[in-house]
Amino acid sequence: MISTIGVTKAGTGLDGIAWNVVGHTYRPVFRSKDAFVWSAVMPAGTFVPPHIHPLQDEWLTLMSGEMDVEIGDGKLTATTGDTIRLPRGIAHGLFNRSGGETTAVFGVAPTGKLFDLFAALHGVSDPQELVSLSAAHDVQFLPPKP
Repeated sequence: MISTIGVTKAGTGLDGIAWNVVGHTYRPVFRSKDAFVWSAVMPAGTFVPPHIHPLQDEWLTLMSGEMDVEIGDGKLTATTGDTIRLPRGIAHGLFNRSGGETTAVFGVAPTGKLFDLFAALHGVSDPQELVSLSAAHDVQFLPPKP
């Protein structure tokens, strides 16, 4: 499915798609070969473990809430309205430690295999399966820090 002219209404996804990925709800809102954009609802206490997109630049704009970002060797905090820039090839992890729900709009360029990865990860709870599926879709999760 490639996006066509039109409007993706708030709270909906293309073709009604909503994925549960690592406790977050992701809804695709735009997709072409050059870019993929999705909305996300991230409950308090959820996170995306540190990982690398070797072939994609990623960004997200917080629509509400707060997000801690571990990128490279640094740590940043973003709040409502801020945009987080995550260049390809640099390890990053996202953590909602705010105590409340955070919502965001994410994007990657180029699209690569990320749309297909989210479809494959929908409902997956086994960490090993998550890592294996991600690696097959050009996302490399890092081992936990000691």
